[in-house]
Amino acid sequence: MTRIGGRIVRPGAVVEGYVEVDGPVILSVEAAGGAGDDIVVPGFVDLHCHGGGGHTFTTGDVESARGAATFHLGHGTTTMLASLVSSSFELMRDATVAYRPLVEAGILGGVHYEGPYLSGVRCGAQNPEFLRDPSLDELTALVKLGEGAVRLVTIAPELPGALEAIAFLREQGVAAAVGHTDATYEQTLAGVEAGATVGTHLFNGMRPPHHREPGPVVGLLASPVVCELIADNIHLHPGMLAFAVRTAGPDKAALITDAIEATGMADGTYDLGGQQVVVADRVARLARDGSIAGSTLTMDQALRNTVTAGVGLAEAVAMASTTPARVLGLGDQVGALEAGLRADLVVLSPDLRVKRVMRSGRWV
Repeated sequence: MTRIGGRIVRPGAVVEGYVEVDGPVILSVEAAGGAGDDIVVPGFVDLHCHGGGGHTFTTGDVESARGAATFHLGHGTTTMLASLVSSSFELMRDATVAYRPLVEAGILGGVHYEGPYLSGVRCGAQNPEFLRDPSLDELTALVKLGEGAVRLVTIAPELPGALEAIAFLREQGVAAAVGHTDATYEQTLAGVEAGATVGTHLFNGMRPPHHREPGPVVGLLASPVVCELIADNIHLHPGMLAFAVRTAGPDKAALITDAIEATGMADGTYDLGGQQVVVADRVARLARDGSIAGSTLTMDQALRNTVTAGVGLAEAVAMASTTPARVLGLGDQVGALEAGLRADLVVLSPDLRVKRVMRSGRWV
């Protein structure tokens, strides 16, 4: 039995007290005085991450994937998707098969395909060489190969075959996300109607909103989907982050890192999907055209930035844990400090710095 005291962040509230852990699960959460100044939050759930600590998810290399997951675990991320970038079907296939044992072992929460079914106009740092229209044949094969490992696919809804692909994913229990898109407002809502439940890094890689053509940003904010937000103060101004959270609400917003292998590393030159990326003063950009290429963000920093932007602590924690867990259908296992859920938690200092991380009842 382990007892962790402090200010416990629960859905919608912060209470002083203790979390009691018995084996891999939370036994109880009880209010009590004198529990200390630490802040105890559920383990972070990152829906969108390409790597970190000098390791990448984008090549299908198992040891690199394991290293990236370990790096982010040290920053409080206890559940994460391994995000690929636009690539050949062969790489997608091989990576899915390679990562399946890591998903079965609980090291990864699943695989996310960010591409290749994206808009060429809004591809951002995606490699245009691999962009193509959605393929039901490819998706059918990949979902079957994954045996439950494929959890999220980003698709531009305006592409030929996109709505059919989104509907197929919904039928298979795989979350579909609208992203890297030049869609109109109407095309965006058609994607949501077909079954999309996520907006990939809202504002970024999208047609910008205009008062006579709201586009995907307003379409997603106006719909029931969960909008990903990269809270690194680079992809989004803090004021825009706060606006999006106020508009969507914490149960329709999820903090993500969109981190690449350069996260936690020195400035220099890195690779993303076969393209050279230059990192200087935390900002990653493609060498060829200067496009922002992922981030060097960790989830604990995203939480700090969100609170600094004026979002309440309980709301920010919901965006970092509870809401993304629900997106993945894991809300009955992780994402909150409640009796019966898996004992994934992070002990933070009063200034929200990571002190300790527990996963499945064990300190890591």
